[in-house]
Amino acid sequence: MTTPPRLLVIVLNFRTAQMTLRAAEAGLADMPEGAEMVIIDNASGDGSDEVLAQEIAARGWDKDSRVRLICSEVNGGFGAGNNIGLRARMSDGSDPAFFYLLNSDAFPDPGCIQTLLAHLQQTPEAGFVGSHVRGDDDAPHVTAFRFPSVLGEFEGAARTGVFSRLFRDAIVAPPLPTTATRMDWVAGASVLMRAEMLDEIGLFDETFFLYFEETDLCKRAARAGWQGWYLPDAKVVHIGSVSTGMKEWQRMPPYWYASRRHYFVKNHGRLYAAAALAAHVAGGMIHRLRCALKGRAPDDPAHFLRDLVAHGLGLTPRRSVSEDTP
Repeated sequence: MTTPPRLLVIVLNFRTAQMTLRAAEAGLADMPEGAEMVIIDNASGDGSDEVLAQEIAARGWDKDSRVRLICSEVNGGFGAGNNIGLRARMSDGSDPAFFYLLNSDAFPDPGCIQTLLAHLQQTPEAGFVGSHVRGDDDAPHVTAFRFPSVLGEFEGAARTGVFSRLFRDAIVAPPLPTTATRMDWVAGASVLMRAEMLDEIGLFDETFFLYFEETDLCKRAARAGWQGWYLPDAKVVHIGSVSTGMKEWQRMPPYWYASRRHYFVKNHGRLYAAAALAAHVAGGMIHRLRCALKGRAPDDPAHFLRDLVAHGLGLTPRRSVSEDTP
């Protein structure tokens, strides 16, 4: 009889207790036999920990330690919160062989987790695999990417057909594949990771408060020789931006710029980071010129280029969005 793989599912909560319970319920319904779940409350400070503890007990999820709640004393961000789960063990003290990260506002379709798990089991060179993600309106979310680069920064900021065709191999967010495809990195809303890979490359870099932490981890995996995959047959519904409030943002928060800069400096050095900044600004100016000629506003948040340059030069623009998010 085959022993089920040791799989630990991690759900990170920040002030979304009821949504987290929905995600946990969907995850539990799809978890294979022997898998366990840890819910991390990322220092919500709004009573989420009490709600989660009460509901886990009331629903009987804590039977045989199938679901455990871990409460963090500080909110170190997305990577730091998930690292708490990645450092956890199975309830019997054994080390997990796989970790599945599930956002607190993401709900796996039946068979999603098993499809991801089967792919890693059948592909020993693969270190991680991400899902197809769609909104509650059924619209697909772009969650499979190439690594950022100077050309990718220029193309993404310019948003002009001629440059997109010229630099098509550098486009960070290409069209979603329709079959299982190797990708540089995937979004963390629904991703399965091999523990062996994490043992080799380390966990999330906690310098990133939010954004670019998945990109950085996948970059380290690629440099160590691990493959990354996107699997369209493993599907989840993702509402998105519930914890961060991103849909209501009028201006990008400082931690986004700080994470972007840290990613480029850490992985490519200061000169490359400066070139990436210059490329983004140049592309952004082309976009603004085209918008001005057409009489419409640029497709960027307020003060975006100004804030980007300020952070790129090590300055700090006026803070307009709370950093009190996971």
